[in-house]
Amino acid sequence: MKHLLFAMMAVVISVAGVNAQNYSQYYTDLPVQLKQVQAVVIPDSKVYLKDFNAVADGKTLNTEAFKKAISALSKKGGGHLIVTEGVWKTGPIVLKSNIDLHVEKGAVILFSEDKSLYAQPDSKGNPKSKCDPFIRASKCENISITGEGVIDGQGDYWRPVKKSKASDEEWARFTAMGGIVEKEIWYPFNLNNGIPNVADNTTNQEKMRNHLISIQDSKNILIQGITLQNSPKFHLVPSRCQNLIIDGITVLCPWNAQNGDAIDIGNTQTVLVVNSTISCGDDGICMKGGVGEAGVAAGANEDYLIQNNTVYRAHGGFVIGSEFCAGMKRMVVRNCRFEGTDIGLRFKSAPGRGGTCEDIYCYDIKMKDILNEAISFETGYEDKGVVLSATAGDDKSKFYPDFCNFNFSNIVCESTKNGIKINGLKGFPVHHLVFNNVIITAKNVGYELKNVENVLISNSIVKGKKDDKIDAASCKKVVINGVRADK
Repeated sequence: MKHLLFAMMAVVISVAGVNAQNYSQYYTDLPVQLKQVQAVVIPDSKVYLKDFNAVADGKTLNTEAFKKAISALSKKGGGHLIVTEGVWKTGPIVLKSNIDLHVEKGAVILFSEDKSLYAQPDSKGNPKSKCDPFIRASKCENISITGEGVIDGQGDYWRPVKKSKASDEEWARFTAMGGIVEKEIWYPFNLNNGIPNVADNTTNQEKMRNHLISIQDSKNILIQGITLQNSPKFHLVPSRCQNLIIDGITVLCPWNAQNGDAIDIGNTQTVLVVNSTISCGDDGICMKGGVGEAGVAAGANEDYLIQNNTVYRAHGGFVIGSEFCAGMKRMVVRNCRFEGTDIGLRFKSAPGRGGTCEDIYCYDIKMKDILNEAISFETGYEDKGVVLSATAGDDKSKFYPDFCNFNFSNIVCESTKNGIKINGLKGFPVHHLVFNNVIITAKNVGYELKNVENVLISNSIVKGKKDDKIDAASCKKVVINGVRADK
């Protein structure tokens, strides 16, 4: 079965560090002072899912067993819900404060492919307007998801598939499930196995596609050791949270999974992401900060340490954007490896969804076989969704992206199409960037710069087989190894 295959892959590429609790060890020799995360404390009580009439046969629905077990723990003041070896099929899970969902090695939490279990009315009572995340928590304190087990979202039953991104074998497998093909895109609508639709057409059902784990408006959160895989959309989405630790997790989904982001952290303060391994269909480790005034009100992303992580397949290894109207400040990304990603370090935004992004430090980064750019700044980003574009409705008259005060050092990229591409906006340049000891071997161009100011590149070798593309008319004070490049 597919979830067991993914579990075996997780064992192969898992990393050490799952049991680390001394988080202060990561905060040494930093280039900027960061507020440190604090350990998440869960009460000692334990209950076992199997004791609530749950059945681990991969078929029996255990939604009520999860609900009753969490309720029982909550009445005790919290504790650990132990999910033992086996395949535990379920509908939505709602976590509460002081609860640890502990998935032991050999255990798989398998979310049902029945979309109707997650469909919920909106705030106006309109039926089936959205689908709840598979695991969710809101306004909680001291929550964790831990263990060496697997949480599987069975995303094949939810995600559209572009024929251009599927092999002949994959395309045949999807169309054999039934569904509808429109403009060479397969939609999991009217499936053969009797799974009910939750909307009246493919477009409306696509709008309801949900995340694997969503944690909102909470504090003191630990995600440790677990494997997250095959989500309908994003895998781990903490939003408007404080004191978040992500340690030693693995995130897996097919490279062509539509919107298959691994980790998307939004409007959250004091974050540690360490020792994790990712291979996914969209952005790998991604920071988001909201759109417009609502984004600003949700609060900035501040005090992040991203360390000792490996990203294999993703649109970007480490990503900021595209939305960050609330701003980004004080982030350190170090000792990470990106291999086979579309872009290594990716910073993207556009008018209508930008803010100030400053004091970002990226160093001791190794990259290999990058499809497009090793380092990319894009201020004219446009989302190209299957049904809807996330950027189409933005008010582009305000909230311009301001990327500034970035420091890159000790970065090596063995093979990439292009080296460093920076595309600022006229009147709103990307500015005050420092590159030191950056070694990039590119197949195409080394530098492509437009609308940039105050860029200092030293002790670096960024070479391509073609001439650099530096728009001297729009660049100011750009110095590459002691030579002005803007004249």
